Amino acid sequence: MRYKLLGRSGLRVSELALGTMTFGPEWGWGASKDESRRMFDAYAEAGGNFLDTANRYTEGTSEKYLGEFIASDRDHWVVATKYTLWMRRDDPNFSGNHRKNMVQALDASLKRLGTDYIDLYWVHAWDFTTPTSEVMRALDDMVRAGKVLHVGISDTPAWVVSRANTLAELRGWSPFVALQLRYSLIDRTAERDLIPMARAMDMAITPWSILGAGTLTGKYSRGATPTEGRAKEGAATDERNLAIADTVVGIADEIGCTPSQVAVSWVRQQHGVIVPLVGARNLEQLKDNLGALEVTLDEQHLARLDEVSRIEPGFPHDFLASDPIRDIVSGGTFDQIDNHRARHSGA
Repeated sequence: MRYKLLGRSGLRVSELALGTMTFGPEWGWGASKDESRRMFDAYAEAGGNFLDTANRYTEGTSEKYLGEFIASDRDHWVVATKYTLWMRRDDPNFSGNHRKNMVQALDASLKRLGTDYIDLYWVHAWDFTTPTSEVMRALDDMVRAGKVLHVGISDTPAWVVSRANTLAELRGWSPFVALQLRYSLIDRTAERDLIPMARAMDMAITPWSILGAGTLTGKYSRGATPTEGRAKEGAATDERNLAIADTVVGIADEIGCTPSQVAVSWVRQQHGVIVPLVGARNLEQLKDNLGALEVTLDEQHLARLDEVSRIEPGFPHDFLASDPIRDIVSGGTFDQIDNHRARHSGA
């Protein structure tokens, strides 16, 4: 396991993060405490130090398990948790991005985790009701109080994140150093705005659902119907997705690894600070995902995967990248300009 700087911070995190949404049986498909411990130990033995959970995961059990697992050496671990989602249903102030929910959610997470600080505190999802200034000032207060070291944001539009970080920079508040989003060969829509924004702002990216809700594991052949999890919502039966999965399986056969390892490696090899979240329901699945550390896709493999999974950039990206618009924007000199910013912008 190698380590990466968490975006614009100096924090060192392992190149794979352990997602723990499956730690606990409360949601019907998670792991027992003993199995969760086995997965935690396997991740630790592989050199991992970056743990991702949330107050809502398995009704708080995920945080409780992690708190017990890290207790003997708390300061070794980079612990990330989240707030926003409800913990008391039908009570409007026990959910959302606002300061009141943040304060109570953070204190509750600290108790469940058995620690007095969080290394990375995520806004779990944007609520479109709380002013950006309230969120950023409240998060900065948590940092200044020593309860939080760094802040990140998950599942939020690019324009919100960029506005929030600009406001934080202007006022001397703690900026978001990391961005969590859905990203895989099945769903590359984050490449339109979120990922270029993160690269330009030097934010680490921690993608979730990197196996496309299980579609990229190769277990859903044509005609097979998923019966559980996110895959049953249609991702695994879409013809485009099946074609992507077929290509992943073919490459796995060629290089002697599993389809999951190809899918994880593709995410790992994307440009920028990418720290994929690997999660599993049992030790066997986790070991398979960790095996991706030994897999490197060559340029030919990457090209094949790009071709089968490519998405349309959409407006304004395709418009601005068209030859006529490039010509009139640059006065006919586009090909004469060496643009070092192009990798950030997607141009």
